[in-house]
Amino acid sequence: MALNSLCVFCGSSDGSRPEYAAAAEAMGVALAGAGIQLVYGGAHVGLMGRIADAALGAGGRVVGVMPTVLVEKEVAHRGLSELHEVASMHERKALMADLSDGFVSLPGGAGTLEEAFEVWTWAQLGIHAKPVAFLNTGGYFNTLIALVDHMVEEKFLRRQHADMLIVKPGVDELIEACRTYVPRHVTKWVTAEGR
Repeated sequence: MALNSLCVFCGSSDGSRPEYAAAAEAMGVALAGAGIQLVYGGAHVGLMGRIADAALGAGGRVVGVMPTVLVEKEVAHRGLSELHEVASMHERKALMADLSDGFVSLPGGAGTLEEAFEVWTWAQLGIHAKPVAFLNTGGYFNTLIALVDHMVEEKFLRRQHADMLIVKPGVDELIEACRTYVPRHVTKWVTAEGR
């Protein structure tokens, strides 16, 4: 599958460490350099603004998707290649998914994780076959991956579904892993006969 467009979920703040901002900027530059369109939440603040500005500054194409309630709070980036204003957060996520060939999470908070886990759940259910990845800057997602492993150990998650996630510390290796991702269909539920 061609990787023409990547959706990036990330924080609307910069976080506590400068390496988070540096990683967002590096991701924006790398996407532009690879000719991959950035799709994101459309804000001009935090890591969201940094990745968009970096991609635009490197000649990339950036598409933002934002619900009206946030546009009205004046957090929308006004210099994007394209900005879609939608009615709700549900519409926002659906359109971002439709516009993208894969999903990458950078450091962020509850919204970042909610978006990432939703598209990962969709992959588990076979709704899409796109890569779902985490840029593990400075080990930010280490405890999350430990939780995923714990879910497997406690039999709330199958190892094959955990292994769908791409986790890389560097931008270039993450983009390459998304580019070469081969989806594997894994049945979500085991029937009584299959136990």
